[in-house]
Amino acid sequence: MSTSVRQSFQSTEQSLRKPRSNGDRRASIGPDENAERMRGEVRPGKKPRVYLAAENRLLREALSRMLAKRGDMEVVGMETAEPSLTAGLLKEEADILLLTSRGNMIEDVLAIRKVRAAVPRVQVLLIGVTGTEAEFLQCVRAGVRGYLPREASAEDVVEGVRAVQAGKAVCPGTLCAALFQHFEREATSFPSAGVRQRLGLTRREQQLIPLIAEGLTNKEIANRFCLSEQTVKNHLYRMKHKVGAGDRLDIVQVCRIQGFMV
Repeated sequence: MSTSVRQSFQSTEQSLRKPRSNGDRRASIGPDENAERMRGEVRPGKKPRVYLAAENRLLREALSRMLAKRGDMEVVGMETAEPSLTAGLLKEEADILLLTSRGNMIEDVLAIRKVRAAVPRVQVLLIGVTGTEAEFLQCVRAGVRGYLPREASAEDVVEGVRAVQAGKAVCPGTLCAALFQHFEREATSFPSAGVRQRLGLTRREQQLIPLIAEGLTNKEIANRFCLSEQTVKNHLYRMKHKVGAGDRLDIVQVCRIQGFMV
């Protein structure tokens, strides 16, 4: 085992062993239980069937032992990740996928999307890496039901599984606030239909403008939307020609003049 992998495993296992801190409360947002029961999303009295996916074997085994000790949930399978992950989820009739990040946000997002497309009834609880707002929002867009940072305690993971099984969404409180702020920004960042038509920008191009105004680099914008840097460059090239701008700063200025941004 390489030094980096061993250090990563040791750090994760230590966090799983530590008791939950009172100051690190998790936000849990649940819909109306009656409506969820009608859709079959809440199954009172039924042990959640949990499928583990982690590239590190020691981490998989540690998580499996931890969940099995609780007695009120069943670990039905373990996998490294792709390509047989969706097949295992179907075969074992899993309810919840407990997925640990591979350390690459794009790969994580693609794996989540593939699971959600192939086995939509399976709810995904991700243990992330960076715990940043950008990573969290990308994973929410991809379809996770719960997100926990790498330093989550054993109790956080267990409570996360139980909450997801109950039809709730789980994330740290700070990221819950970021989610509300994100939707607030999106609600105020799109102009009237007349302005959109006048500028001729696509929805994706409109989404880029606030990020350009914030000074994000092409790489940062690419990571935010799970795109390649070249794709971002192509968008910027087309945007400059559509609005008659000379560079990326001119794009923002033109959009402000046209009433796209306040």
